Amino acid sequence: MTNRKKENAVILFQEEIASGIFSLWLKAEAASQAKPGQFISMYTNDGSRLLPRPISICEINQAKGALRVVYRVTGPGTGTELFSRMKAGDVIPVIGPLGNGFPLECAEGRRVFLIGGGIGVPPILELAKQLNCGKKQIIVGYRDKETFLRDEFEENGELYISTEDGSVGTKGNVLDAIRENGLEADLIYACGPTPMLRALQAYAAENKIECYLSLEERMACGIGACLACVCRTKEKDHHSNVNNKRICKDGPVFLSTEVEL
Repeated sequence: MTNRKKENAVILFQEEIASGIFSLWLKAEAASQAKPGQFISMYTNDGSRLLPRPISICEINQAKGALRVVYRVTGPGTGTELFSRMKAGDVIPVIGPLGNGFPLECAEGRRVFLIGGGIGVPPILELAKQLNCGKKQIIVGYRDKETFLRDEFEENGELYISTEDGSVGTKGNVLDAIRENGLEADLIYACGPTPMLRALQAYAAENKIECYLSLEERMACGIGACLACVCRTKEKDHHSNVNNKRICKDGPVFLSTEVEL
C-alpha cells in the first residue's frame, strides 16, 4: 500500500505539446512510489476551488524524484486552465500516487496490446517503458494529425496510430487499426473514453483475451471516501454488498470481466 499524503510539488517544466494539451513535469515525493496506471490529484491555488483534479501519470523519473502529467485544458476558467498558466518554480499541492495501476507481471513472454485513446494516451507511455513482454504493440487513437507523444512511443515499441479524420495512420478508431494491420495479442492494457473501452471489452471477450481497462471518470476526493466515481461491477462489493466499485480506490485499472460499461 502506498503512503499518500498532500505535498507541495514544484513545477520543473511545462509546455503545450498539442492544441490545448499540456505536458507538465513536477518535482514530487510521490514519484518514489508511483507505478504505471496510477494518478495524482492536483489542487489549484485558487482557494474557492476545494476539490482537486485527478490527472493520470504519464512518466516517472524516480532518480530525479519527478513525475510527468499530460492533460487537456477543458475550458476557460477551469482547474486545468489554471494549471496551464503555471511556470517553472511555481508550487502546486498534490496527493499521490493514487489508485491501482496496471499489473505488469502477467505480461512476460506474451504478445501485448497497449492501447490509448484521446487523453487516455498519456498513461500508456510509462506502461510501455516499464513493460517486459514478448511483443509490445502500442495502438493509440487521436482526433487528428496532432499525435502528441508519438516520438516517445516509437522508442518503446511497435507503434500503430488511428485518427478520426484519417490524417495519420488508420482512419477510424484503435480497433480499426488493429484489424487493418492484422495484429494479434494475448493480453490487452487500455485507457481511454468509455465507448472505446466498451468496444475493447467486447473484442477481448469475443477473442478470449485477458484485458485490463483503466476507466476515465470524474472524481471528487480521489481517495475513495465520497463515492462520486463508482462503476457497475459483476460481483457485489464485500463492504457495501452492492454491485459497485470506486474507480479512484479500487481502480482505475480493472480486469475487463469485472466491470459493466
